[in-house]
Amino acid sequence: MARSGSILGNSVLRLEDPKFLTTGATYVDDVVDPLLDGAAFVHYVRSPFAHATVVSVDVAEALASPGVLAVVTGADLEAAGLGSFPTEFPAPYFPQTMPRSFLATDRVRYVGEAVVAIVAESRGQAADAAEQVVVEYDPLKVVVDPLEAITNETLLHPGHGSNTALANEVTATDGFEEALLSSEVIIRTRMINSKIAPAPLEPRSAAAAWSSDGRLNHWVSCQGPHVYRGFISRALNLPEDQIRVITPDVGGGFGAKAVPYPEDVLLGHLAKLTGRPVRWFSQRSEDMVNLGHGRAQIQDIELGGTRAGKITSYRLKVVQDAGAFPRYGAMLPGMTKLMQPGIYDIENVSFESVSVLTNTTPVVPFRGAGRPEATAAIERVLDMFANEIGLDPVEVRRINMLPAFGETFRTKGGADYDCGDYPEMLARALEAASYPQLRHDQAVRRSSENPKLLGIGVSTYVEVTAGGPQSEYARVEVLANGKVRAHTGSTPYGTGHDTSWAMLVADRLGVEITDVEVVHGDTDEVARGGLTGGSRSLQIAGSAISGAAGLVVEQARAVASHLLEANVDDVQLDTNRGLFHVAGSPSITRSWADVAAAADVPLIADLDYKGKGATFPSGAHISVVEVDAETGKVTLLRHVACDDAGRILNPLLVAGQVHGGIAQGAAQALMEEMRYDEDGNPITSNFADYAIISSAELPMVERVTLETPSPLNELGAKGIGESGTIGATPAVHNAVIDALAHLGVRHIDMPMTSEKVWLAIQTASAR
Repeated sequence: MARSGSILGNSVLRLEDPKFLTTGATYVDDVVDPLLDGAAFVHYVRSPFAHATVVSVDVAEALASPGVLAVVTGADLEAAGLGSFPTEFPAPYFPQTMPRSFLATDRVRYVGEAVVAIVAESRGQAADAAEQVVVEYDPLKVVVDPLEAITNETLLHPGHGSNTALANEVTATDGFEEALLSSEVIIRTRMINSKIAPAPLEPRSAAAAWSSDGRLNHWVSCQGPHVYRGFISRALNLPEDQIRVITPDVGGGFGAKAVPYPEDVLLGHLAKLTGRPVRWFSQRSEDMVNLGHGRAQIQDIELGGTRAGKITSYRLKVVQDAGAFPRYGAMLPGMTKLMQPGIYDIENVSFESVSVLTNTTPVVPFRGAGRPEATAAIERVLDMFANEIGLDPVEVRRINMLPAFGETFRTKGGADYDCGDYPEMLARALEAASYPQLRHDQAVRRSSENPKLLGIGVSTYVEVTAGGPQSEYARVEVLANGKVRAHTGSTPYGTGHDTSWAMLVADRLGVEITDVEVVHGDTDEVARGGLTGGSRSLQIAGSAISGAAGLVVEQARAVASHLLEANVDDVQLDTNRGLFHVAGSPSITRSWADVAAAADVPLIADLDYKGKGATFPSGAHISVVEVDAETGKVTLLRHVACDDAGRILNPLLVAGQVHGGIAQGAAQALMEEMRYDEDGNPITSNFADYAIISSAELPMVERVTLETPSPLNELGAKGIGESGTIGATPAVHNAVIDALAHLGVRHIDMPMTSEKVWLAIQTASAR
């Protein structure tokens, strides 16, 4: 059946979903492979202390336990030449005087840090043997507050001499101090961007086996098998060509699975040591304190402006909690700095940050990675500024908003925004929300002293996507039967890549999307690849797939020209029918199967796509909440989102990304927080204590579309995977405080639980 036009831009149902919703996906723990026959199971003994010296480790009884094949300590690994776990950012980024080992040796630095690895015939036997390991600890003073960590009174790494993992120099525009001090209005506040757990549905999982050819086969739930292979190569001192990494279906990652972890990287060594394939699956309680955490910033904010609403100066000081070891989390303030001004024209800006270590789980990238923190800061303080000068928060945003632009704009934060129409996105969101009516309804409730208070929160944002490596690999191959196989270096983890890449190939070749097989997640099947993260996939990997498909078309036109006995310049591909013909003679055609069969060499095109730079999606979110003044309970009534992600490939996929992002953003604002007691014990380490949002707490998201195609890639695309998270958090945050503003409540730190909200109301009433 002929198409009526391009399928791009249409809502195409996900090809992945029938499998996920019926027979089920194949996650690492489900993998059946002859190489894994007879696999043993790994269990890790973990530290119950947040900070302690390891005095001794006695594994004798564990070794004698039923089914135990090996018990491995940090000392054993050091003897085998595997004492150090490589950092993802070697010198000069991070100091090398804060080393981490695969298994703790002399000291433990957070609750849950692995100390001993046990390999046994069954999971139960491995867990039972763990109970027989006797570790003597000498507790040390604990530091969980980043501000306390700055004082260096308690050092996590005495050899380094301080807890500072990374300190950024103070940067400020010329004349900043004078501009701030001369402002008519100055707002000063401290905000806590709480430490949260990514909590993907599938915890970490891995398996390892050595094949007869001497190669390590490593299965892992991650966001980029090629990047993981490189890390395993460094960690285990193996050449990359001796390692195969396979990533099957991944049940969520959100950035936390973009980085490797000691427990899964070590499996190759344990498999060789025991002469058996091994499997490891992290239990939820383990994952909550060992899968890297996100956010964790303390932000000191100063904003100066006029009583007419113009912002004249903005300073942001960040203390980043990096957790017990310097990982990607220590780098997050760099992204916060880049996006500091948001969508606003602010002449004078200043930024400084320090990343410090605490006796808590290390911090890694989590959905947005530094950009949500920047938006949370500017959008919250804007509302405080508006309240101080007596203007509507929307009006303050309009006064300071950058006008629409179609060419690169350099901000005072150092970012080169590609294009955007911020006034239009805000206008569309406000119209969809019926903003004047909402304010009217709020006034009516307040005048009637209704205890169910109405709050309206507004936030705008701009973020950077595809800001990392600007290259990605793709291969498109037409098989002899006319069907197509597309290889991609990108790795989906709920992101709909199979559907997206099939759409791009089908559109370029004129075939059905069901005739396109997408291959990914195997370093032996795909030549090379990068990480899926930073909302880079469509812009970089999608452009690679589309470009490779275009190259195959050119190869096929050359073959078709012989079949049609015509000059190649006269041969056209009718993408509505998937048929080649001579220009002006559409009735005489050749199919892809005809062309593939006639080709002297297979129709295959490889492409390493090089991007032209990062893109900057933007959006405006309106959140409406109801707060029960008597109990502090917050109910999210409505959420309106206008997100500009450039040209849209598949609106259905975009909607899914936005809905999921808003859920996570609202959850951080209202309920999610990793909390520790003064001894460093995690007190929200399972789903009984750590609140995960569900559909019962969420309204149906109301979406408004806006597309400003980016000039920096052939598809005109910008990222969308993190946008909902970035826009939703401050919108919900502002909405709750707006509901209480008339009572004198100025600020509540996230998460705004019922208890916190109720206490804020009581405190305001007492004043």
